[in-house]
Amino acid sequence: MSGDGRLLRIGEVATRLDISTRTLRYYEELGLLDPVGRTPGGGRRYADDDVERVRHIRDLQQMLGFNLDEIKEIIDAEDRLAELRTEYRKGASVKRQESILHEAFALNERLQRHVSAKIGVLDGFMAELKAKARRYEEVAAERGLRLPERPAAARRIRR
Repeated sequence: MSGDGRLLRIGEVATRLDISTRTLRYYEELGLLDPVGRTPGGGRRYADDDVERVRHIRDLQQMLGFNLDEIKEIIDAEDRLAELRTEYRKGASVKRQESILHEAFALNERLQRHVSAKIGVLDGFMAELKAKARRYEEVAAERGLRLPERPAAARRIRR
């Protein structure tokens, strides 16, 4: 929805998020996104929650490096966790509460494994970069050459 409470058209969402309408349609094809409404002519209509979901998908892609298959699994797990939370809060029996907690715990652990795997890949890449930087420093020292001064932020990363 826009600030005035109306549902957004696909072009408005695409413009707001700086993506193409084709990307939004593709996310829908993959089951990552389900617009909240449609016009009688079939035009997609999006609410604020839909826009936030797309932002989340883009963050998972761009910042964390997940591919769309991984994102689908993450989104499905997050959706299921939301369903479980709703059911739990509605006053499920003690036995069902335990079952909900078991399922939520398992889903959370699966999500943690995904993130840990990405962290492992990033840690490996960072180790390679640090090893190359050390090699550059060695070569420079061997040849009596100076390297450019590193910004403070780059020095902190080395630790």
